[in-house]
Amino acid sequence: MRYALQRLVQAVPVFLATTFVIYAMVFALPGDPILALAGDKPVPEQVLAVMRERYHLGDPLLVQYGRYMLGVLHGDLGETFTGQPVSELLQDRWGVTARLALTAWAFELVVGIGLGVLAGLRRGGVADTAVLAGTTFVIAVPVFVVGYTAQIVLGLHLGLFPTAGDDEGWPGSYLLPGMVLGSFGLAYVARLTRTSLVENLRADYVRTAVAKGLGRRRVVGVHALRNSLIPVATYLGVDFGNLMAGAVVTEGIFNLPGIGQQVFQSIQLQEGPVVVGVTTLLVMIFIVANLAVDLLYGVLDPRIRRARA
Repeated sequence: MRYALQRLVQAVPVFLATTFVIYAMVFALPGDPILALAGDKPVPEQVLAVMRERYHLGDPLLVQYGRYMLGVLHGDLGETFTGQPVSELLQDRWGVTARLALTAWAFELVVGIGLGVLAGLRRGGVADTAVLAGTTFVIAVPVFVVGYTAQIVLGLHLGLFPTAGDDEGWPGSYLLPGMVLGSFGLAYVARLTRTSLVENLRADYVRTAVAKGLGRRRVVGVHALRNSLIPVATYLGVDFGNLMAGAVVTEGIFNLPGIGQQVFQSIQLQEGPVVVGVTTLLVMIFIVANLAVDLLYGVLDPRIRRARA
């Protein structure tokens, strides 16, 4: 608990600095968001003045950011320039993106570690070569190419998955987008697992376990694999936030009404409060994920737990 509290305290300046940079970048964009709402229609100067005063657009940046953070502490992410609360706008969309990210994350976890273990145990063999070649191909191909190809082949031609929308709910509508979104991370998880497992199988403690007569399954599963999963856990923890933030392209391809689609629309409409609100939540997810990974280290490697104690 003491270590967890220390990490939470250290996360406070990270959270403040990150959100301030995001806030400053969003509201430093050229253009007037009030005029963007009106489109091509002329807006009287009196209306512009009232709207700018209502949303404090004339205040210094630090004052605007301080007012925003006070609202965040009370659970208020602000409101759009049309008067709708940002939290209310994201309420339904957040669940769509969370389900998509969790599906992709589970795909990375199960398939990625499985392929990495298979390649690591058969180093130099056909399975190892196939995994290395396949993951290299996935990393080299852009996600939108993988998405459209999977949609046409697996969805339209073979009819294995729905091609768009979330009418079938989870898991039907999320399996194919989740595999597309998690394909890039899966390649890295498989490679990390394979490399780390190969190194640990050469370690002295593994040779000692084998010399003591322990079975191969116990040596690999209990000793080598647990230590091999430490760098994999680090990547998976950070990558969950990347999946939440990187769902814009996948949601666009499969027409999923998530926060990625909402952020894209908000950038076009210069709705800064929505963009800042979403990124604030994503920063929180990154911080919590990193804390969870740090605590997981002690479970995977007792030496780390004893060093902290």
